[in-house]
Amino acid sequence: MIRAASVTDAEQVAAIYNFYVENTVVTFEEVPVTAAQMAERITRLAAEYPWLVYERGGIVAGYAYAGRWHERSAYRWSVETSVYLDRKQLRQGLGTRLYEALLGILRERQYHSACGGIALPNGASVALHEKFGFRKAAHYHSIGYKFDRWIDVGFWQLIL
Repeated sequence: MIRAASVTDAEQVAAIYNFYVENTVVTFEEVPVTAAQMAERITRLAAEYPWLVYERGGIVAGYAYAGRWHERSAYRWSVETSVYLDRKQLRQGLGTRLYEALLGILRERQYHSACGGIALPNGASVALHEKFGFRKAAHYHSIGYKFDRWIDVGFWQLIL
């Protein structure tokens, strides 16, 4: 079941996210977040943007959300999107279902553009974005540094 996230999901969402923080370059955060920090993020973002969880049997199996693309007012119709899945729930179509729901809400709210940042290489994330019509719009070389190496980031954009 896909539903709006709430602060009561913060502990499970943080656990999903912290796997990526500690073990991958998917996120450039380097310090795990607490449930309280995640609750604050959910509260802050969900006040303006969609933040969804995929719940299976009372357990959060993944989440997706949108947030501000940039601060300047002219960007107000553009968002950055993200999706994270519990590592035990990969390759089961959850990312697709979450992105379908998220993009549907963004269209209903009349956002114009959605962008997804992808640490490269990441074929699975590229495939997910391109499945929904996102196209590569930018490639930043050696823009992030994590785990003692430089990482490229690409941005995929979808006109909603």
